[in-house]
Amino acid sequence: MKRICDLLQELRPEFDYRESKDFARDGYLDSFDLISLVTMLEENYGILIDALDIVPSSFASVETIAEVVRKNGGKV
Repeated sequence: MKRICDLLQELRPEFDYRESKDFARDGYLDSFDLISLVTMLEENYGILIDALDIVPSSFASVETIAEVVRKNGGKV
């Protein structure tokens, strides 16, 4: 999960992701950030994330992001 935290910090370093339970609701990630994060996750984990998984609720927390990575074949 550290790798996911590192990617989030790289994407938007101004936020402390440990303080949020829903990144989209709290304004930490917008739709452009989600697309960037998906690309970063795919490159870092060697996976392709199913388009049906690319919804804000799948990227609400480090845990939900890890679930998406695992669901699409990545090891977290």
